[in-house]
Amino acid sequence: MTTRPPTIFAAPRRNAVRRRMHALQARTDAARYIAEDLAEDVLERLAFLRHEPARALVEGDITGKVAAALTAQGCAVVRADPQPTNGEIAIDEELPRPFPGAFDLCVNLGTLATVNDLPGALVHLRAMLAPGGLAMISMLGAGSLPKLRAIMFAADGAYPAARMHPQVDVRAGGQLLQRTGFADPVVDSRTLDVRFGSLARLVADLREQGLGNCLASPAPPLGKAGYRRAQQSFAQGADADGRVTERFEILTLSGWARAIRPPKF
Repeated sequence: MTTRPPTIFAAPRRNAVRRRMHALQARTDAARYIAEDLAEDVLERLAFLRHEPARALVEGDITGKVAAALTAQGCAVVRADPQPTNGEIAIDEELPRPFPGAFDLCVNLGTLATVNDLPGALVHLRAMLAPGGLAMISMLGAGSLPKLRAIMFAADGAYPAARMHPQVDVRAGGQLLQRTGFADPVVDSRTLDVRFGSLARLVADLREQGLGNCLASPAPPLGKAGYRRAQQSFAQGADADGRVTERFEILTLSGWARAIRPPKF
Protein backbone atom coordinates (compact mmCIF):
# COMPACT_ATOMS: atom_id res chain seq x y z
CA MET A 1 0.00 0.00 0.00
CA THR A 2 1.44 3.35 -1.01
CA THR A 3 0.97 6.45 1.09
CA ARG A 4 0.11 9.61 -0.75
CA PRO A 5 2.10 12.69 0.25
CA PRO A 6 0.23 15.43 2.09
CA THR A 7 -1.26 18.19 -0.02
CA ILE A 8 0.70 21.25 1.09
CA PHE A 9 0.52 23.21 -2.16
CA ALA A 10 -2.46 23.73 -4.45
CA ALA A 11 -1.69 23.01 -8.10
CA PRO A 12 -4.11 25.66 -9.47
CA ARG A 13 -2.64 28.36 -7.21
CA ARG A 14 0.90 27.23 -8.02
CA ASN A 15 0.20 27.45 -11.76
CA ALA A 16 -1.43 30.87 -11.35
CA VAL A 17 1.61 32.16 -9.42
CA ARG A 18 3.92 31.03 -12.22
CA ARG A 19 1.72 32.45 -14.98
CA ARG A 20 1.67 35.79 -13.16
CA MET A 21 5.46 35.64 -12.84
CA HIS A 22 5.88 35.10 -16.59
CA ALA A 23 3.57 38.03 -17.31
CA LEU A 24 5.43 40.32 -14.91
CA GLN A 25 8.81 39.20 -16.26
CA ALA A 26 7.85 40.70 -19.60
CA ARG A 27 8.57 44.09 -18.02
CA THR A 28 12.14 45.25 -18.42
CA ASP A 29 12.34 46.43 -14.79
CA ALA A 30 11.02 43.20 -13.24
CA ALA A 31 13.03 41.77 -10.36
CA ARG A 32 14.88 38.63 -11.43
CA TYR A 33 17.92 38.49 -9.16
CA ILE A 34 17.00 35.07 -7.75
CA ALA A 35 16.74 33.53 -11.23
CA GLU A 36 19.96 35.26 -12.31
CA ASP A 37 21.79 33.92 -9.27
CA LEU A 38 20.53 30.36 -9.80
CA ALA A 39 21.51 30.33 -13.48
CA GLU A 40 24.98 31.81 -12.92
CA ASP A 41 25.69 29.40 -10.07
CA VAL A 42 24.80 26.35 -12.17
CA LEU A 43 27.09 27.49 -14.97
CA GLU A 44 29.94 28.05 -12.52
CA ARG A 45 29.47 24.57 -11.05
CA LEU A 46 29.42 22.95 -14.48
CA ALA A 47 32.63 24.73 -15.41
CA PHE A 48 34.28 23.58 -12.19
CA LEU A 49 33.18 19.96 -12.71
CA ARG A 50 34.18 20.10 -16.39
CA HIS A 51 30.97 18.28 -17.20
CA GLU A 52 30.27 18.78 -20.91
CA PRO A 53 26.91 17.19 -21.70
CA ALA A 54 25.84 16.31 -25.23
CA ARG A 55 22.14 16.56 -24.36
CA ALA A 56 20.56 18.50 -21.51
CA LEU A 57 17.15 19.15 -19.98
CA VAL A 58 16.77 22.61 -18.41
CA GLU A 59 13.65 23.25 -16.34
CA GLY A 60 12.44 26.53 -14.90
CA ASP A 61 15.25 28.84 -16.09
CA ILE A 62 13.42 32.08 -16.89
CA THR A 63 16.67 33.85 -17.77
CA GLY A 64 17.51 31.50 -20.65
CA LYS A 65 21.18 31.76 -19.69
CA VAL A 66 21.76 28.09 -18.92
CA ALA A 67 20.28 26.87 -22.20
CA ALA A 68 22.14 29.55 -24.16
CA ALA A 69 25.51 28.69 -22.60
CA LEU A 70 25.03 24.95 -23.11
CA THR A 71 23.90 25.46 -26.71
CA ALA A 72 26.99 27.55 -27.39
CA GLN A 73 29.07 24.55 -26.25
CA GLY A 74 27.37 22.32 -28.79
CA CYS A 75 24.90 20.72 -26.37
CA ALA A 76 21.39 19.86 -27.57
CA VAL A 77 19.05 21.45 -25.03
CA VAL A 78 15.41 20.76 -24.24
CA ARG A 79 13.81 23.58 -22.20
CA ALA A 80 10.82 22.91 -19.97
CA ASP A 81 8.59 24.81 -17.57
CA PRO A 82 5.45 24.08 -15.53
CA GLN A 83 3.79 26.96 -17.41
CA PRO A 84 5.61 27.25 -20.75
CA THR A 85 5.61 30.63 -22.49
CA ASN A 86 8.49 30.72 -24.96
CA GLY A 87 9.03 27.43 -26.73
CA GLU A 88 9.49 25.26 -23.62
CA ILE A 89 7.78 21.92 -23.24
CA ALA A 90 5.23 21.64 -20.43
CA ILE A 91 6.15 19.59 -17.37
CA ASP A 92 4.43 18.32 -14.28
CA GLU A 93 7.32 17.63 -11.93
CA GLU A 94 5.35 14.99 -10.00
CA LEU A 95 4.74 12.87 -13.12
CA PRO A 96 7.24 10.93 -15.26
CA ARG A 97 8.91 13.17 -17.84
CA PRO A 98 9.24 12.26 -21.52
CA PHE A 99 12.57 11.00 -22.92
CA PRO A 100 13.64 8.64 -20.07
CA GLY A 101 17.39 8.12 -19.91
CA ALA A 102 17.99 10.67 -22.65
CA PHE A 103 20.03 13.39 -20.95
CA ASP A 104 23.59 13.78 -19.70
CA LEU A 105 22.48 16.75 -17.61
CA CYS A 106 19.19 17.71 -15.96
CA VAL A 107 18.91 21.15 -14.38
CA ASN A 108 15.93 22.36 -12.37
CA LEU A 109 15.88 25.96 -11.18
CA GLY A 110 13.36 26.87 -8.53
CA THR A 111 10.29 24.86 -9.45
CA LEU A 112 10.70 21.93 -7.05
CA ALA A 113 10.32 24.05 -3.90
CA THR A 114 6.53 23.90 -4.18
CA VAL A 115 5.75 20.31 -5.20
CA ASN A 116 3.84 18.10 -2.78
CA ASP A 117 5.84 14.96 -3.58
CA LEU A 118 9.46 16.09 -3.69
CA PRO A 119 10.94 12.56 -3.42
CA GLY A 120 8.76 11.44 -6.32
CA ALA A 121 9.76 14.49 -8.36
CA LEU A 122 13.44 13.69 -7.79
CA VAL A 123 12.89 10.08 -8.84
CA HIS A 124 11.28 11.26 -12.07
CA LEU A 125 14.13 13.71 -12.68
CA ARG A 126 16.74 11.01 -12.14
CA ALA A 127 14.92 8.77 -14.62
CA MET A 128 15.69 11.34 -17.30
CA LEU A 129 19.44 10.83 -16.88
CA ALA A 130 21.60 8.57 -18.99
CA PRO A 131 24.25 6.52 -17.15
CA GLY A 132 26.87 8.94 -15.87
CA GLY A 133 24.48 11.88 -16.12
CA LEU A 134 24.32 14.72 -13.62
CA ALA A 135 21.33 16.42 -12.00
CA MET A 136 21.48 19.91 -10.48
CA ILE A 137 18.54 21.28 -8.51
CA SER A 138 18.39 24.76 -6.96
CA MET A 139 15.63 26.23 -4.82
CA LEU A 140 14.95 28.53 -1.89
CA GLY A 141 15.84 26.60 1.25
CA ALA A 142 15.16 26.72 4.96
CA GLY A 143 16.11 30.04 6.52
CA SER A 144 14.79 32.14 3.66
CA LEU A 145 12.78 35.31 4.31
CA PRO A 146 13.24 35.53 8.11
CA LYS A 147 12.23 39.20 8.19
CA LEU A 148 9.03 38.56 6.27
CA ARG A 149 8.17 35.66 8.56
CA ALA A 150 8.54 37.94 11.59
CA ILE A 151 6.49 40.66 9.90
CA MET A 152 3.65 38.25 9.10
CA PHE A 153 3.69 36.91 12.66
CA ALA A 154 3.39 40.46 14.01
CA ALA A 155 0.66 41.27 11.51
CA ASP A 156 -1.53 38.38 12.62
CA GLY A 157 -1.36 39.44 16.26
CA ALA A 158 -2.85 36.93 18.69
CA TYR A 159 -4.01 34.57 15.92
CA PRO A 160 -1.00 33.64 13.74
CA ALA A 161 -1.81 31.93 10.45
CA ALA A 162 0.21 29.77 8.08
CA ARG A 163 1.35 32.24 5.43
CA MET A 164 4.87 31.02 4.56
CA HIS A 165 5.95 27.92 2.65
CA PRO A 166 7.72 25.05 4.41
CA GLN A 167 11.29 24.73 3.15
CA VAL A 168 13.98 22.07 2.80
CA ASP A 169 17.26 22.34 4.70
CA VAL A 170 20.70 20.94 3.86
CA ARG A 171 20.32 17.79 5.93
CA ALA A 172 16.92 16.92 4.46
CA GLY A 173 18.22 17.65 0.96
CA GLY A 174 21.04 15.13 1.37
CA GLN A 175 18.65 12.49 2.67
CA LEU A 176 16.33 13.09 -0.27
CA LEU A 177 19.11 12.56 -2.81
CA GLN A 178 20.15 9.31 -1.13
CA ARG A 179 16.57 8.04 -0.91
CA THR A 180 15.93 8.75 -4.59
CA GLY A 181 18.94 6.88 -5.93
CA PHE A 182 21.50 9.58 -6.72
CA ALA A 183 25.16 8.65 -6.41
CA ASP A 184 27.77 10.96 -4.84
CA PRO A 185 25.12 13.43 -3.60
CA VAL A 186 26.25 16.96 -2.75
CA VAL A 187 24.08 19.54 -0.98
CA ASP A 188 25.06 23.04 0.04
CA SER A 189 23.46 26.32 0.96
CA ARG A 190 24.47 29.92 0.41
CA THR A 191 22.87 33.25 1.23
CA LEU A 192 21.74 36.15 -0.88
CA ASP A 193 20.94 39.36 1.04
CA VAL A 194 18.73 42.03 -0.54
CA ARG A 195 17.79 45.41 0.91
CA PHE A 196 14.25 46.77 0.64
CA GLY A 197 12.93 50.26 1.25
CA SER A 198 9.32 49.18 1.78
CA LEU A 199 7.18 46.16 2.52
CA ALA A 200 5.33 46.75 -0.75
CA ARG A 201 8.59 46.47 -2.72
CA LEU A 202 9.50 43.21 -0.95
CA VAL A 203 6.11 41.69 -1.75
CA ALA A 204 6.29 42.93 -5.36
CA ASP A 205 9.73 41.36 -5.83
CA LEU A 206 8.44 38.02 -4.59
CA ARG A 207 5.48 38.12 -6.98
CA GLU A 208 7.65 39.09 -9.93
CA GLN A 209 9.91 36.11 -9.23
CA GLY A 210 7.16 33.53 -8.78
CA LEU A 211 7.58 33.29 -5.01
CA GLY A 212 4.00 34.10 -4.02
CA ASN A 213 1.90 31.99 -1.67
CA CYS A 214 0.46 28.82 -3.22
CA LEU A 215 -0.47 26.89 -0.07
CA ALA A 216 -3.43 24.55 -0.38
CA SER A 217 -4.97 26.06 2.75
CA PRO A 218 -4.32 29.79 2.40
CA ALA A 219 -4.56 32.03 5.43
CA PRO A 220 -7.33 34.63 5.59
CA PRO A 221 -6.56 38.10 4.23
CA LEU A 222 -4.68 40.40 6.59
CA GLY A 223 -7.19 43.20 6.43
CA LYS A 224 -6.39 46.87 6.96
CA ALA A 225 -5.45 46.51 10.62
CA GLY A 226 -3.18 43.55 9.92
CA TYR A 227 -1.48 45.36 7.05
CA ARG A 228 -0.84 48.37 9.30
CA ARG A 229 0.78 46.05 11.86
CA ALA A 230 2.90 44.54 9.07
CA GLN A 231 4.09 47.97 7.95
CA GLN A 232 4.88 48.92 11.55
CA SER A 233 6.89 45.72 11.99
CA PHE A 234 8.81 46.46 8.79
CA ALA A 235 9.60 49.99 10.01
CA GLN A 236 10.72 48.71 13.41
CA GLY A 237 13.16 46.28 11.79
CA ALA A 238 14.62 48.87 9.41
CA ASP A 239 18.17 50.21 9.56
CA ALA A 240 19.00 53.88 10.09
CA ASP A 241 18.45 54.47 6.38
CA GLY A 242 14.95 53.03 6.54
CA ARG A 243 15.77 49.80 4.75
CA VAL A 244 15.34 46.18 5.79
CA THR A 245 17.83 43.51 4.74
CA GLU A 246 16.06 40.30 3.81
CA ARG A 247 17.85 37.00 3.38
CA PHE A 248 17.34 34.30 0.76
CA GLU A 249 18.93 30.90 1.41
CA ILE A 250 19.74 29.15 -1.85
CA LEU A 251 19.83 25.35 -1.57
CA THR A 252 21.63 23.41 -4.31
CA LEU A 253 21.41 19.63 -4.68
CA SER A 254 23.42 17.60 -7.16
CA GLY A 255 23.87 13.90 -7.82
CA TRP A 256 24.87 11.43 -10.49
CA ALA A 257 23.07 8.59 -12.25
CA ARG A 258 25.46 5.74 -11.71
CA ALA A 259 25.62 2.62 -9.62
CA ILE A 260 26.12 3.31 -5.92
CA ARG A 261 28.99 1.33 -4.50
CA PRO A 262 27.99 -0.70 -1.42
CA PRO A 263 29.62 0.36 1.85
CA LYS A 264 32.72 -1.49 3.05
CA PHE A 265 32.61 -3.21 6.43
